[in-house]
Amino acid sequence: MQPITIVTVSDNQYCVLLAALLKSIEVNTTSGRQVTVFVVDDGISEENKRKLQRSIQTTIELIFIEINDVVKDRSKLPLDSSSFPLNVYIRLFIPYFVPQELSRALYLDVDMIVTQDLSELWDLNLQGKMIAAVADRCENIGNPWGGIRNFEELGLNPAAPYFNSGLLVIDLDAWRSTNTTQDVLSCIANNKAYAGFPDQYGLNVILVDNWLQLDQRWNCYAPAEIADPYIIHFIGIKPIFRSYNFNKNYQKEFFRYLSLTEWNGYKVKSDYRRLLKKVKNLLVKKVLTVFKTA
Repeated sequence: MQPITIVTVSDNQYCVLLAALLKSIEVNTTSGRQVTVFVVDDGISEENKRKLQRSIQTTIELIFIEINDVVKDRSKLPLDSSSFPLNVYIRLFIPYFVPQELSRALYLDVDMIVTQDLSELWDLNLQGKMIAAVADRCENIGNPWGGIRNFEELGLNPAAPYFNSGLLVIDLDAWRSTNTTQDVLSCIANNKAYAGFPDQYGLNVILVDNWLQLDQRWNCYAPAEIADPYIIHFIGIKPIFRSYNFNKNYQKEFFRYLSLTEWNGYKVKSDYRRLLKKVKNLLVKKVLTVFKTA
């Protein structure tokens, strides 16, 4: 039986989020299935890698992949104007850096915790679609604050559902048989003014008719209150910061899993770290833009 294959990406600051995510997966894998987690490493310290390994048991195989081995020249990525790090684009390369014999992978944003055995999601029938995902809070493409603002120019139906890219079930073989990665990157590069959530924007444009909608419980957003969530997604301000003001029960769940790791006793941090991270992301893009045009 093929192990459940999960991919995520983390830098050193968000390693604490990764610890809670991994522990939540481990605790809730009650089916006995083997789980392999590929972590794209965007600067995680060696000490934190050791702490992560010590925090999980043998039910999870943890494999680190250096981000430069996935994307050797990040200046070739769409240098959008958002404060999101360039590592958000890593999910577009999953079919090419995981072992080629794998036919399926689950992508999870690092700011998630899992409260359900992932076997049901792993065994899902994709019904011929390339990916499965959960509808975003904006729900449809024509939503003025969260959808695709230039949908008319792109010839898209405004009533078509719009998905959140934080949780993806990917048919790797189907993806590899197409030019999806480059199509998404080109779409973002050609529409930077509209790509506020860059990877998500491009994926929704290119895969508009090629995704299966999942139950909302597989990607419950922290500002919401959904009973019996399967995966909790801390979009926006993360639970590790003092300014977190979303669902407090979800935050308690996060710290419950975190307490089972080497980060037990972790205290919430001031917001300057969060804001500094955003500034750094913007500066990196500006520097790469200069380098790209020089």
